[in-house]
Amino acid sequence: MKLRRRGRSGPATAKPRLAARDLFEECLASLLARPGRAVLTVLGTVVGVAALAATDIVVTPKTGRTGRAVRQNVLPWDAEQRVGRLNGVVAAGTLTDVNVKGELVRAVPVNDPQGQTQFQVPVKAASPGLFRAVRARLSTGRLPDAGHSARGDRVVVLGPNVAAQLHVTRVDNQPAIYIGDRLYVVVGLLSTVQRQPSLLGSIVIPEGTAQREFGLTAPGSVQVETRIGAASVIAGQLPLALNPADPRVLKVAAPPEPRRVRAGVQRDLNSLFLLLGGVSLLVGAIGIANVTLVSVLERVGEIGLRRSLGAARRHIAAQFLMESTTLGLVGGVVGAAVGTLVVVGVAASRAWTPVLEAWVPLGAPLLGGAVGLLSGLYPSARAAALEPVEALRSTM
Repeated sequence: MKLRRRGRSGPATAKPRLAARDLFEECLASLLARPGRAVLTVLGTVVGVAALAATDIVVTPKTGRTGRAVRQNVLPWDAEQRVGRLNGVVAAGTLTDVNVKGELVRAVPVNDPQGQTQFQVPVKAASPGLFRAVRARLSTGRLPDAGHSARGDRVVVLGPNVAAQLHVTRVDNQPAIYIGDRLYVVVGLLSTVQRQPSLLGSIVIPEGTAQREFGLTAPGSVQVETRIGAASVIAGQLPLALNPADPRVLKVAAPPEPRRVRAGVQRDLNSLFLLLGGVSLLVGAIGIANVTLVSVLERVGEIGLRRSLGAARRHIAAQFLMESTTLGLVGGVVGAAVGTLVVVGVAASRAWTPVLEAWVPLGAPLLGGAVGLLSGLYPSARAAALEPVEALRSTM
């Protein structure tokens, strides 16, 4: 941290402030001081996301090059019940985009000709089990049940974005909204969903209501949540359960196999360790450069004496380059030894077989020497540039 003056006429001292470089150094030092915590934090995030994704399956009709379904009405109305019979299924439900033919949504009975109280909002149809399959949570109210769908009741659930747009904050006073000229009672307000985030900005109506009011002919997709480890088996069973006559017309979006997930986590950890290793090498290189430069400043008299006795510039430069390279080599040897001992120790404690790459014991010292050599370029050049007379005079 540096003390800076604001101007010549200002006070002799000013309040210290943290420069951007100092802030970066503090952040870097904090991370390097707790590498274990950083690794565990990243690992927890990766594993948590992978575990959530490993239980999510979505089934949709296959589409052609134009983006439209190859065949219409390939998902049955009882898809939720069919999927629910499969062993390993936790929850299932259908979700469909409803074509409201451009009708606007409003929360007041008066039709505003200027359109300031009317909005174009996505409308989706859902079966009762969908909300559990997408892990939806309510801020208030209730969710539609099978009775609402069977009767075609005009009830809706609002996502939080739509609720804020329509100024609906509670349901105990039975608020209602209009989709076109149709009146719907708001029975629930969503707070969050862990899957299908499009629901946060949509109006959700029962599937039977969409079938009766807007002519919905078939579900658009099936959302399935499985137990951990059962996703790959259920993904193979779903097409036959939903469309046994022609299962090839269905597309199943299933999570990757556990081996692939583990491989992805391993790649992320390897990248993290490589990044930490690179930062450590950079810090080591800066340290070697600082030590060598300080050594040059402390030995100005020695350098002047050597030059006056006939030593050439290249001799002085070679001396300091050798010193910095030696520091790097020693660091590489010690680092390789400590790393090997750690690997062998951990493997012995867990009854594992230690596996080490053949190039590590030799490559680490060479890498350390190269870092030391590069770090000593500037200090050695500065030492070689000293004139004998000036060097001797500075020591008097």
